[in-house]
Parts: sequence; C-alpha cells; structure tokens
Amino acid sequence: MNIYVIMKRTFDTEERIAIENGNIKSDGVEFIINPYDEYAIEEGIALKEKHGGEVTVVTFGDEDAEKELRTALAMGADKAVLIDSDEVDDADQFTTATILATYLKNQNPDIILAGNVAVDGGSGQVGPRVAELLNIPQVTAITSLTIEDGKATMIHDLEGDEETLEVSLPVLVTTQQGLNEPRYPSLPGIMKAKKKPLITLELDDLDLEEDDVEAKTVKVDVFLPPKKQQGKVLAGELNNQVQELVSLLKSDAKVI
Repeated sequence: MNIYVIMKRTFDTEERIAIENGNIKSDGVEFIINPYDEYAIEEGIALKEKHGGEVTVVTFGDEDAEKELRTALAMGADKAVLIDSDEVDDADQFTTATILATYLKNQNPDIILAGNVAVDGGSGQVGPRVAELLNIPQVTAITSLTIEDGKATMIHDLEGDEETLEVSLPVLVTTQQGLNEPRYPSLPGIMKAKKKPLITLELDDLDLEEDDVEAKTVKVDVFLPPKKQQGKVLAGELNNQVQELVSLLKSDAKVI
C-alpha cells in the first residue's frame, strides 16, 4: 500500500501560552507531533505491517519540524517530506491544504491519514480540504479502520454515537482518540531513523507561486481568555441561597 500521513508540529500540550507584540511567543517552547497526528502515524504503520507497502509522513513547516519528522521515522515510517514554509509569510488552512494537495496529487496514495484536529488551531479543516482538492472520498474522526479488497471499512465518531462506513480507495481519513495506542520510538528505531530519507521541498519544486497559496483569512487579533474569577460559595437557608444566586446572576454575571 502507498500510505501517506499528514503531520503537524505543535506546541507541547503542557506549555503555557504567552503573547508578545500580538503574536504567540515561541521562544524556548517545547514542540511535539500534534497528538491527533500520532494516531494517524500509528495507523499508517499498522496498515503497512498488515498489507505491506510504504509509509511517508509529510508536513508543511519550517526546518525545525525535522525533529518531529525524525520521530515519526523512528516510530516506523519509511520516508519523510518537509515542505519548507519559509517562503510563505502568512499561512492559513487554505494555504496548507493547497500545498499538501499539490504534493500529494502526483504520489498516487491508496490512503491518506491525518489527525482529526490540531491542538493549536483546532479547526479540523486541513484534512477535508486536501481530500476535496484531490477529489477523493473523506471520512473524519474515525475510531476503527479495516482495509480489504480495495475498500476501507471504518467507524466514524458522531460525538455520542457512531456509524460504520465503507469507502473505496483512495480515501482520506482523519484519526480520533480510541483508534489505537501510538507506539514509542525504540532505540533501534531512533538509530534507523537517522538513515531514512528526509526530503525537503520548496514551492518551486511544486510549481507553486506565493500568490497561489496566499491566505484567505486575515488575523485580526490574538488574545488570551480572561482569567477565571474565584468562585463564591452561598450559605444559609436554601430559599435565601436561591434568591442570592438569582441576584448575583443579574447584577454580577449579567446573564439574566
């Protein structure tokens, strides 16, 4: 099977977010593979182990993303592709999806896997946009995947319910928690990853110009949510508590 995994480099989920001059401060911040993308990488490797073939992990980012790509190679992926973002001043989901789809359209993938969302932006747009640009089926938020006879059977999470779908290959799926348990890179895997191919591409290599991938959205402002105020415990008789609560909801919270 020709298996491709879309990966994103994100802040470690334990990091505290700080804003400086209207931008999220990244100096000294630890980066990781987007956790939802780890499920995609694991599932791609599992498919290769069952059906044979090759797993290629691809990302759009700066040169620092090589670290996360090497981690994916250490997990068991065969190749990695870094599409350099240095030429792109501002990128949004349209930008990323256009660049990834342009690369993937000539790779003849049987299946493309991506995380359901990225923990930094949380839009969940890139995977579906890539599928739309490639004109292939897509199924999001899967928690089970089986491939037989050129068809993929999967369970799609419906937030409290689920449905089973069957789709002909090629297909793009986005992965959700519950699909698998991502493996840790082993020491032999880490050593082998150093020798596995990591290809770096630029826009010119994809026959793209900056105007072709210009962002469709504009960042207006970046701000942290307001700090949570300390809670208040009501005391006294129940009827008095209810009256005080209603009064507080009107005067302080202003929700009624």
